[in-house]
Amino acid sequence: MTSPLLMIEDDGRLAQMVAEYLGQSGFEVTHAADGEKGLEQLQLALPELVILDLMMPGIDGLEVCRRIRALPGEAARVPVIMLTAKGDPMDRIIGLEMGADDYLPKPFEPRELLARIRAVLRRRSENGGATSTTRSTPVLRFGSLEIDRDARSVQVGGVACELTSYQFDLLVALAERAGRVLTRDQIMEAVRGRELEAFDRSIDVHIGRIRNAIETDSKDPKRILTVRGVGYVFAKLQE
Repeated sequence: MTSPLLMIEDDGRLAQMVAEYLGQSGFEVTHAADGEKGLEQLQLALPELVILDLMMPGIDGLEVCRRIRALPGEAARVPVIMLTAKGDPMDRIIGLEMGADDYLPKPFEPRELLARIRAVLRRRSENGGATSTTRSTPVLRFGSLEIDRDARSVQVGGVACELTSYQFDLLVALAERAGRVLTRDQIMEAVRGRELEAFDRSIDVHIGRIRNAIETDSKDPKRILTVRGVGYVFAKLQE
């Protein structure tokens, strides 16, 4: 059984090459040549993941990603891997801010794209590093905060919080280890299954997004605390 993916990319030759390569690993890639067509295709047939180019004519990848996250229902939560030809780290940070789950700079090796796709989909289907004790119940509760791992949903005081699939898994990894200080490497290893590259600070961007969603005041967080020079700790807040 093949897994459907959507690639929104204006470079037809690249899209064909990616489709052929991923097809050998059980993925069926539908190609859309621009952002508008990609959004139409996504709503016609929901893919398991979107591969999205940043630089496209018409609406660019950032705007497409923003519109995806504004869609109703499951479409808003489809994982997005953003492709960027630019070397400026700010482009990647903005992409993550817009709701992308991962990014890959061009030019890239097709097997690295395949590895990232598998990692994102694996995070979506697994609880990533939970112990037998924490797996005994699908819902983690910390005062008004509820994290439902089976439904992959987060609520604060009964109000749903909008998180990407990557941000959800990041929050779960922290919450399952509540009270334990984790380095960025440890967090990324728990979520991605591989060590964080030293120059990759995207985790800080995701933490900021999570704080915006679950904290009363993201500038004065009470749940996810920064331990300067070390990493982060999820506080066992029971308000």
